[in-house]
Amino acid sequence: MLKAFQRLMPKEERFFDLFARHAATMVGGADAMVRMFARETPIAESCKAIGTHENEADDVTREVLLAVRRSFITPFDRSAITGLISSMDDAVDEMWQTAKAITLYEVSDFEPQMHEIASLAAEAARLVAQAVPLLRNIGKNATQLHELTEQIVHLEGRADDLHEEGLKTLFQTNATTKPMAFFVGREVYSHLERVLDRLEDVADEIQGIVIDHA
Repeated sequence: MLKAFQRLMPKEERFFDLFARHAATMVGGADAMVRMFARETPIAESCKAIGTHENEADDVTREVLLAVRRSFITPFDRSAITGLISSMDDAVDEMWQTAKAITLYEVSDFEPQMHEIASLAAEAARLVAQAVPLLRNIGKNATQLHELTEQIVHLEGRADDLHEEGLKTLFQTNATTKPMAFFVGREVYSHLERVLDRLEDVADEIQGIVIDHA
């Protein structure tokens, strides 16, 4: 009877699969951003790709939140699960907000620092994608998870420096002669910075889970 009951209970493994699926959308969105800022693909095509990844991420987030409500057993605290998936979703959403700003203001030229920050976002997203499968065995993987999250925090710090450097250059170049170009560029920089901030939030959520469950 007990074994039959256990077979009917929701399996906690699906949470890890959903985290991995969401991380894949995050990497896809970040890669599309990199291609856009590098001008490897047309801006409209890149923005559409980012929007597609954002929609996929929303779908996975809804699945996770529904699974949390319906599952009798979860791999770790429900609040930790919802916190992690929400922070991951916020990162992808901020990528989409970046694309929307570029579309809204019809931006066609990008500063080198914008491309560098986008590249850091893609690197951080890949670190998240490496980290989430390790949550299946937190005790065994605690050290590696700590190292991965520290790398993400370091990338966010580098992005802050690039953001400051880029804004200064943008101001010196455009503030007097082309003020609108400065304001639009500042808006794009702000969204890019928030992408890295949200990725750092993901790292913080993972680190919190490690601390609570290692």
